[in-house]
Amino acid sequence: MRALAGNHPFCMKDITHLVMDLHAITVKKRRAAAAELGKSGNISAIGPLALAFLDPHPVVRSEIVQALGRLGDSNAVPVLITALEDPEPAIRCAAIAALGKIKDRAAVSPLICCLGNKDMTVRIGAAEVLGKLGDKSAILPLTSLQDDPFSEVRTAAHSAIQKLTKK
Repeated sequence: MRALAGNHPFCMKDITHLVMDLHAITVKKRRAAAAELGKSGNISAIGPLALAFLDPHPVVRSEIVQALGRLGDSNAVPVLITALEDPEPAIRCAAIAALGKIKDRAAVSPLICCLGNKDMTVRIGAAEVLGKLGDKSAILPLTSLQDDPFSEVRTAAHSAIQKLTKK
């Protein structure tokens, strides 16, 4: 887990206002609040961001996922794993990227499940992050992508397998 940054321009008063803005009427304000909380470096924002992930608007949910990735703390992993099931492929991809930044091994099994996702960008992202995480249990599931209809998916899986077998 990451320690709180010492010289951050955000004070707790700012964080409190941003947390309240996560529930504002406008999408623009909710999205901006999530973005600022992600930039704050304050891991106490993880809980409010996780609760706000229930937002009905996909743009807000996407910003929340990105903010959790920016915070880079393993306490965000459970909500990011939940985000892998979001109906929006862009949010699933953002969750995969965030999990790749955090590098928590708890994400390996959920990412393996993403290898079967109908969206090719989700499969590519999952393969790339699995390669970075270094867990050899992903090798066999990654081989299932060798017959994928999209060359980009096959290439990502091949690259991930190479990374995993070199360790």
